[in-house]
Amino acid sequence: MPHPTSRAVARTRSPWTLGALACALAFPAWAQNTLTVEQLQQRLEALERRVGGAAAAEQGEPNPEPGLADLDQRLRILERKLELQQEEQVAKAKEAPVIAVNDKGASFKSANGDYEIKIRGLLQGDGRFFLDGVPAGNNDTFLLRTARPIIEGSLGKLVGFRFTPEFAGDSASIVDAYVDLRFDPAYTVRAGKFTSPVGLERLQSSSALSDVERALPSELAPNRDIGVQLQGDVAEGRFGYAIGVFNGTVDGRDAVTTNPDNEFEYAGRVFFEPFKNDANALSGLGFGIGASVGDKQGSGANFLPRYRTPGQVQFFNYRAAALADGQHSRISPQGYYYRNAFGLLAEYIVSKQEVSIGGVREELSNKAWQATASYVLTGEDASYRGVVKPSRPFSPGKDGWGAFELVGRYGVLEIDEDAFPLFADPAVSASEASSWTVGLNWYLSSNLKLVLNYLHTSLEGGAAGGADREDEKAVFTRLQVAF
Repeated sequence: MPHPTSRAVARTRSPWTLGALACALAFPAWAQNTLTVEQLQQRLEALERRVGGAAAAEQGEPNPEPGLADLDQRLRILERKLELQQEEQVAKAKEAPVIAVNDKGASFKSANGDYEIKIRGLLQGDGRFFLDGVPAGNNDTFLLRTARPIIEGSLGKLVGFRFTPEFAGDSASIVDAYVDLRFDPAYTVRAGKFTSPVGLERLQSSSALSDVERALPSELAPNRDIGVQLQGDVAEGRFGYAIGVFNGTVDGRDAVTTNPDNEFEYAGRVFFEPFKNDANALSGLGFGIGASVGDKQGSGANFLPRYRTPGQVQFFNYRAAALADGQHSRISPQGYYYRNAFGLLAEYIVSKQEVSIGGVREELSNKAWQATASYVLTGEDASYRGVVKPSRPFSPGKDGWGAFELVGRYGVLEIDEDAFPLFADPAVSASEASSWTVGLNWYLSSNLKLVLNYLHTSLEGGAAGGADREDEKAVFTRLQVAF
């Protein structure tokens, strides 16, 4: 069927009109290869308007004049060029990388999503103020508690990674440095330095803690260790597991860079969230158990722990002559429940360590437990895995004031009575710490958080003559920026 423009032009009757029209429409051939899609579209529309106008002005001519077929062909060529350039632009858009900057940081992702780099960060500045006297070796102070740039991402569908240095303190260190081989959500292999899968609160991100410092059971759980772990989630995330082999570390601390005693530690965890994807009151329930076992042989801080209060004051340590001399095991039942604005987290842990001194051997069993309850006063959802996201972020001069969360916690850590007086000095080390904390968290936005805590810790023993050490009373504050 002839092009409609050709039919219109076919009715022109003047050679002069055709010649003028051809001159008006002519443009250099090289320009056709350099015009943008928008310019081509404009030229095409101009051609159609001029040809249509010329045809309308010359209606009634029964036969087409010479050159009109060529004009029609040029219109068809322009239309095809326009289609090709549009298709090329669509193809390039599909191949272009995706760059995003939002409240979760910055990310750079390939068009197909297989390659990605995320840049995030955590900054925590604290104020510590002790009441009724300052414990020995501690001062009222401001400090930079955490300064961590976080780099993570994926290298194809198989490989994921995370690298987190720490710049707070007197020297830089590495917090996380690991690679994930993601064969399937049900079985991923992780290798490097990361948190050992034992303590519930230890596995919680520092930015998501309800209080300024972790509770007493975290003093008995291992922190970050170096090793290899198999982990996964099945049944749509209702069941998770992790099992690995590590260099081994003392209670409550990171592992050293090497394996000083040539002994390995084996750790694992199973966790259930049976109603995770259900829209009912139990959807936020999770419970499980973590454990570890291994041998330790040696003396000093790399083999035997020192325990601190939530105020970060040391209240127990072994005598210098004591040796880690045999099996070290931990077991920790744990769970949480989050429902709308309410949150509850609880855990119990037992750490058993074989020790010796002067030929005398003993297996000491230290125990701790804690319960933390929280309630978001402004009605936003509470969560184990993340901070509260205000529905109305703080905005000076406007109605938004952010979100407010009230927190209460109680915990106890008990030292095995057989530790005294042979393995620990009762005039220096307390046999029990009982601590409670109340706090108010103000989430100005999803990135900015202000924390105010009052901490009170009672200690049994730990003073001259075996008397009780004075209660520790402190106010801790924190400004946190996380993205």
